[in-house]
Amino acid sequence: MNETDLGQVVSGHVKWFDPARGFGFVVADDGGPDILLHANVLRNFGQSSVADAAGIRLVVQRTDRGVQAVEVLEILPPAPGSGAVLEDLEDIDESSLSLPLEPARVKWFDKGKGFGFANIFGRPEDVFIHIEVLRRSGLADLMPGEAVGLRVIEGRRGRMAAHVTAWDAALREPVEEHMEDHG
Repeated sequence: MNETDLGQVVSGHVKWFDPARGFGFVVADDGGPDILLHANVLRNFGQSSVADAAGIRLVVQRTDRGVQAVEVLEILPPAPGSGAVLEDLEDIDESSLSLPLEPARVKWFDKGKGFGFANIFGRPEDVFIHIEVLRRSGLADLMPGEAVGLRVIEGRRGRMAAHVTAWDAALREPVEEHMEDHG
């Protein structure tokens, strides 16, 4: 375990996170009590949700109410093969992760139904987002109007997200330019 000015650096995985309740818990790789992960700490990292079982590296502090995360340093998607299967997901491979990020806004996403849609800036058609793609991307849920970066492929039923990233994280990568003159 490393030390920082804020506290100890801990690696672990997300036990569960509920965006509606605004918190969740992380289990450290080296054991110990569950670590409280508050939504504000996650938002400071640039995400509004995180997938259950996602790998995570945090700075934590011990308080009188237990161990709490004070900063998220890294989030890794859950291991493949532990979620739902969708035939279009067969088309998603490592090369999909090298596709350019496209700026998009979430139209709607229903975690219970397991899918939703987003719109790429400057394009009229919807992009399908499956919950398994979201989970593989390290996210658990999306809110209407949320800004995201999408890597898009042509699926069997049209354009679909192969990878989703929070917009704050997308800003750290080059984005494909779609700003043609529509005048």
